[in-house]
Amino acid sequence: MTNIFATAAALADRDLLARIEVLAGKEREALVELVAHLAALDSRPALYAAQGYGSLFSYCTQALHLSEDAACNRIEAARACRRFPLIIELLASGEVTLTAVRLLGRHLTPENHRAVLDRAKRRSRQQIDALVAEVAPRPDVPTSVRRLPVSTVPSFTAASAPATSASSEPAVAAGPSPAALVPASRPIIQPTAPERYRVQFTIGRDTHEKPRRLQALLRREIPDGDPAAIFDRAVTLLLEKVENKKLGATTKPRPHPVIRPGTDRPSSRDAPRAVKRVVWRRDAGQCAYVAPDGRRCSEKTFLEFHHVQPYALKGPPTVDNISLRCWRHNQYEAELVFGPRRRPHETALPGP
Repeated sequence: MTNIFATAAALADRDLLARIEVLAGKEREALVELVAHLAALDSRPALYAAQGYGSLFSYCTQALHLSEDAACNRIEAARACRRFPLIIELLASGEVTLTAVRLLGRHLTPENHRAVLDRAKRRSRQQIDALVAEVAPRPDVPTSVRRLPVSTVPSFTAASAPATSASSEPAVAAGPSPAALVPASRPIIQPTAPERYRVQFTIGRDTHEKPRRLQALLRREIPDGDPAAIFDRAVTLLLEKVENKKLGATTKPRPHPVIRPGTDRPSSRDAPRAVKRVVWRRDAGQCAYVAPDGRRCSEKTFLEFHHVQPYALKGPPTVDNISLRCWRHNQYEAELVFGPRRRPHETALPGP
């Protein structure tokens, strides 16, 4: 197996990318064939029963050695394909994923399946979740603040909009000592209906007291003390504060950078705050790197203000010369101009 790594490592850049695309295509072909054959096997339960397996799931996990998650995805996709053969074509083309089929399959009907599957093409998991919420909307979850079992920390759970059954004074007992705490479960932000979201996360004792104090202080403005309304206010204020800090919104803007005598560039590589605000809006808070084939990077985190013409080459900090880049693409474009960066563990080779 080590020869496989050696072969891959020896490929030129273009050949490596081409080979990966070929392998991904073969994997998709094999996956579609497996799903189709599982659909056939699902219609012949006596076949796997005769082999000593009590269910198709047992056959997949024990005979095929699939993980439980992989088995569930493939079985649900197989059953959905039996009902709607169009799905197998979309899986084969790569336009929908197994995850999309698993999430949407139970909500498909003879009347809606073509329209829903068409909207699911090339969608992300987050977009599929939103589509499910639209196809099968759920009611708002009731607002609650409750104490979790002793092995975890207090939880603050809320719908994204006020719930009519919310209690204004939920009873919460004192939390456990810090020594009894264990890592919390993963937070949840999940669409439940169009424009409606369920938000759930776990907080500590000190943080738990803050919304309680806000409930008391905002009793006139929010009579029922709904945590969803408080959460909206808090996030709005925090977002405004962070954007002001990151983008430099201020009532007293600083003057533009001073040009050094005898030079034609500003004394600082930092773009003026007014420039940052315009660039952020123009690039829509997303990396603006565009690949040769026209694909734009989709990253929206770890963004940096990038000089299209490098500062070291007298690039000005203007709207036309500043663009958003994710960390990776900022480094990539810098290396195109200045060469690869030497890593901390690397040492320069001795001269001749």
